[in-house]
Order: sequence, then structure tokens, then C-alpha cells
Amino acid sequence: MTHIIDREAVQDLVAARQAQLVEVLPEQEYAWAHLPRAVNLPLGALDAGSSALDPARPVVVYCHDALCDLSPRAAHRLERLGFGEVHDYGAGKMDWLAAGLPYEGQAHLVSQNVRRDPVTAGLDDPLEELTERIIGDPAGLAVVVDQDDVVQGVVGSSELKGTDMSGTAEQAMRVGVTTVRPSEQLEPLIQRMDRAKVDHVVVTKADGTLVGLFGLGDVRPQASESDLG
Repeated sequence: MTHIIDREAVQDLVAARQAQLVEVLPEQEYAWAHLPRAVNLPLGALDAGSSALDPARPVVVYCHDALCDLSPRAAHRLERLGFGEVHDYGAGKMDWLAAGLPYEGQAHLVSQNVRRDPVTAGLDDPLEELTERIIGDPAGLAVVVDQDDVVQGVVGSSELKGTDMSGTAEQAMRVGVTTVRPSEQLEPLIQRMDRAKVDHVVVTKADGTLVGLFGLGDVRPQASESDLG
């Protein structure tokens, strides 16, 4: 019987039991990005390629995302071929990439360029103290998070103008700020930010927890003209 598992279970199986990771997408998609040390066995080649797997070790198969049915089909096929412990990472590699975890491949993603130490503030932090940290930081803004590290808003120069400095970060913050996932492709994001005249964007996981801050100034020295549109 196959087991549908989540990201944390994949990490545990790899760390504790040296599970074998198998991406069952076509070669081009595997080359774009795949989990570290995963092998590529497209579903159509699974029967012949399964001989490269160790039947004594757990196998974790995955495909693109939760809507892709290649991994459950592959998991059932491997069971039929005699593999005793097969797991299906049902959320797929986009879940992995969206969590900002390491990957291998050709993809240029936000996770490679995210600043993970932005100025942060709690909802009840005094605005007067926060202002000094904002002014002293190159990004010129603070990300406001709640007790669970879920992003609630940002405070930048525009939020500070005409604001009562005796208030809190929550009272001054801009709510509904746009965020992106670590899995966002870098070049299209740069182009969108250029068009919107935005210098920084907050990076979060799918559950809204803060990953960091992506700034155009952090990539422009390495980016080509074509990258910047």
C-alpha cells in the first residue's frame, strides 16, 4: 500500500532512512529543478528504470504539484513491480520549492536571492523604536509579523509620513501587502517589479510565514540587460 506523505515526512525519510527520491516528470522538467539527489524516472520509462532502485530502501516518488497524477500512478506501479515501501509526496516539487528548500537544476528562483534577515517587528512594537531600525536599513522598510511569524503588513517611509510616533507597528502598517513564494522565477518577477516601480517584495511560504525580502538592488549587479527587460 502506498502512503501519501508531506514535505516534513520526505525530509525525515531521507535523513533517517536514506529514502530514494524519484521524480517521474519528463526529463526537461527534471532538468529545470528537482529535489536534491533525486533521480529521474519518467512514468513511461519506470518499468525499465526501476532496476536502478534498491528495493530494500524506501522510495519516495513525486511530480509537479498536488494536481499532477503522475506520482500516485508511479507509486502504484512500483508496488506492482515488487517494491515494498513506496511513498507519494503528493504536494510535489512546487511545494518543496515554495518552502524555500534547497534544490538542484537550472531554475533561477527567488529562493536563491532572498534576504533572510530583513527588519521585522511585532504588532505591538513601539513605532518610535522601529523607525530608527527602518532608517538604518538599506531596504527602508520593516515587515510586521504576528506571534506565529505570519506576515501582517509592512512599514516603510510612506507609512511613517504624518504618523503618530507614539503608536505601534500595527497602527502604522500597510495591510494586504503583495508577497511572493520562494519558488517564484526570478526574471519574470524582476520585470513585473520594474513595471510596477517596486524595489522590494516580501517573500513568504504558502502558510504566510515570513521567509525574507527580495530586492532589485540585490540582483541588479549580477543581472543582464535581458534579465531586466
